[in-house]
Amino acid sequence: MSHWKPNQRCGAGLLLLALSMLSGCTSMRQWWHQGLKVGPNYGRPGAPVAEGWIDDSDPRVLSGTQAWNWWNAFNDPMLEELILTAARQNLPLRVAGMRVLEARAQRRIAAGNLFPQSQNAFGNYTRQQFSHHAVFPPGSMAQSFDNWAAGFDLSWELDVWGRIRRAIESQDAELNASIEDYDDVLVTLIGDVAVTYIEIRAFDEALELARRNVDIQQQSLDVSESRFSSGRASQLDVDQAQSNLATTEASIPLLKQKRRQARNRLAVLLGMPPGNMATLLDPPGTIPSSPQKVVLGIPAELLRRRPDIRRAERRVAAQCARIGIATADLYPQFSLNGEIRLQAEDFSDLFTGDSTAGFIAPGFRWKILNYGRLTNNIRVQ
Repeated sequence: MSHWKPNQRCGAGLLLLALSMLSGCTSMRQWWHQGLKVGPNYGRPGAPVAEGWIDDSDPRVLSGTQAWNWWNAFNDPMLEELILTAARQNLPLRVAGMRVLEARAQRRIAAGNLFPQSQNAFGNYTRQQFSHHAVFPPGSMAQSFDNWAAGFDLSWELDVWGRIRRAIESQDAELNASIEDYDDVLVTLIGDVAVTYIEIRAFDEALELARRNVDIQQQSLDVSESRFSSGRASQLDVDQAQSNLATTEASIPLLKQKRRQARNRLAVLLGMPPGNMATLLDPPGTIPSSPQKVVLGIPAELLRRRPDIRRAERRVAAQCARIGIATADLYPQFSLNGEIRLQAEDFSDLFTGDSTAGFIAPGFRWKILNYGRLTNNIRVQ
């Protein structure tokens, strides 16, 4: 034992401290089986469901897997173009996409903490001049000297209890949740574009029918007036024909107004000026025909496809990992600090072998006497 170096004695002391903790804590077996991580491992909650559902015998409903591009079932090229344009230009969707990039960067920050958390290269020059009136022992110190130094230091907290790895798990789940946020916005956007487009086409057909009715009712009015002039019809017939014609003509401006409002809503969804919509929606078209059979799948599969439900599950996973982060505060934090540098009075001697200096300093910090704050933080998480 007398031949041990100081750093060997320090390492042995830390090892004995760790072994004593491992033998004294009841949760160490769980820590070992979980890959050296404290806290609970996340498990996706089960959701038992029936194999079929009440409408699975309906021949119009197919219990298969629905295609993600469901709008192609309408066979409307304009609807497909509008949806693709909205996916490229919709502003809330672009914001959700930037949130995904933000979460991805945060995940990389968390992963970087696995390595030495503080790493610095340094260099400096010092010129020291002492007073000529100061009293120095003979030959003990020069009146002035230079000091050149350059080197590298680091500080590394070792992830013994899995705190950093739990943080990475949490950021992974948050990244997935942000992707589900994006999907949620995208699903809502596609549905709104399809509904608004079909509404516009419904107004197109309503306007076409109203114009046809105006022509027919105008002919009926001409006939009624002709019959009234010849004495074969009463004034009441003429008034009734005029009233029907006026009512139909009055409905046309209202339909145009509603169509324009729907077109403006679609412009907002597409992230483009309303004036540019004329080139996309003119000439007027017909309502897209719906398919005779619809692929729905079982209700449980529909729920699993909902982005908001998948996002909630990922948020639960992220929160579960935070329990492990809080639990790690109950145990000591082991760290390794070190520095290597070159130091010399003359710059010409700075890069010689004799100018090398440095230190290494393993140690630990343990939060004690926390007055219940750590355990209550675990309960909070």
